[in-house]
This record gives sequence, structure tokens and C-alpha cells, in this order.
Amino acid sequence: MDDCLFCKIAAGELPATVVERTEDVIAIRDVNPQAPSHVLVMPVAHHATIADLLDKDVALATRVMETASALGRRAGAANGFRLVVNTGSDGGQTVDHVHVHVLAGRHMSWPPG
Repeated sequence: MDDCLFCKIAAGELPATVVERTEDVIAIRDVNPQAPSHVLVMPVAHHATIADLLDKDVALATRVMETASALGRRAGAANGFRLVVNTGSDGGQTVDHVHVHVLAGRHMSWPPG
């Protein structure tokens, strides 16, 4: 997608702090962190939502979640971590490229806020 922020980051057209990268998954630091460790994990290929990704490539969705979980364990191994996937505008998704927020390094209250 020509106008997708995360596609441009994955292509190296926009700067980001890359935490981990494979051929098909990229993890970057969030520019507006909500926890001491806040990373976004996403497929390199464009998929608008987690539902779209699961419809098209369950194996890739699994790799995204495995990467998110591994990064969460590394960042918050002693006390846990939170994975968040916002889906669609009603779900709070602001960039239409599926991404998993990995938050760690502090106590996560519920409900979030």
C-alpha cells in the first residue's frame, strides 16, 4: 500500500527503531510509548486487520504472535506483559496495518487507562 505508514517503515522508506526483523515480521519501538517497553510487531506484508491476516495467512499471524510473545517475555519476564491488537476504528485501530502492541515494564491496570 503506497500510503501505509507501516508499509513504508517495513520498506525502509521511513525511519523507525527496529527491535527485531525477519523476512516477514518486523518489530519497532512505539513513538508514543505507553509503558517502559512498548514495541509494535507486524507483518512486513500489508494486512489491514488481524481478521484479514487470519483469513489469508494463519502461519504468518502465528509468527507475528510468537514474535510479540517472545519480546514480551524478554521485556517483562519477571512480572508479565500485555499484548494488544486493536481491530477497526471501533476497536481503536489508528493505522490500517495489523500490529500487536507489546507493553511491559510496569503494572497494567484493567480496564486500561
